[in-house]
Amino acid sequence: MTDIGCQPLSDRSGSLATKSRPMGEQEPRAAIDISLAEVTSTLAARIRLYRWRRPTYQTALLRSLRRGWRSSHKAVLDVGGGTGIIAQSVKDLFEVDRVVSIDVENRYLDSLDIETRTYDGRTLPFDDDTFDCVLLCNVLHHVPREARVALLRECRRVTRRGTIYIKDHIAQSRLDHLRLMLLDVIGNVPFGGMVDASYLETADWQSLAAESGFRIDWQDCDRYRDGIMAGLFPNRLEVVMRWRDVARQPEVDR
Repeated sequence: MTDIGCQPLSDRSGSLATKSRPMGEQEPRAAIDISLAEVTSTLAARIRLYRWRRPTYQTALLRSLRRGWRSSHKAVLDVGGGTGIIAQSVKDLFEVDRVVSIDVENRYLDSLDIETRTYDGRTLPFDDDTFDCVLLCNVLHHVPREARVALLRECRRVTRRGTIYIKDHIAQSRLDHLRLMLLDVIGNVPFGGMVDASYLETADWQSLAAESGFRIDWQDCDRYRDGIMAGLFPNRLEVVMRWRDVARQPEVDR
């Protein structure tokens, strides 16, 4: 795979699957590649648009997420799930037992076969240690700066293993912030999603993880766009991370 410029967020972060992993970290056993055909099948069954449009972006996201996925993670909470299609794809394509998607409003597709909930945006309506992990997919840049730490601490509270997976963006310049704003308009407006956002740079991610009680222990990039679109919106803007609670022992797949 060609190097697409994944920017390291910590001294223990990985980058592309073809590069070396963080020192001392084992390759997750669930790291089996996901194909465009598999993702197309899942999305096209629920969203008519993907019967003719290739879900390249979603495939890159899910492929990257799968590379860092712990096989022990069977109960998943998807926070800020939007239409619920990514959570549904995790249920369909990952070896999990339960997926719950929650958001502040109900924009879920009618055709989902996962659990869906709404909440007040502050307190997740679940007991402590309910899930194995939490997923935040293109969510945190839409959360007000002052509310991010509280949200992440709530995510930590409901996961028994102290792991969250984050798909988001890394901005490096004013131009990147403009690029990401345009991407949100292109990607979210057709589905009624949010466009108000505040994008994070490398130092912001590092500070947010530390303040929330997490450590960024793995990250990955993939090819979300090709050709002209990759030139206008570089793939380095996209990142998937795995964060772990610093107060808990690191997980090791067996």
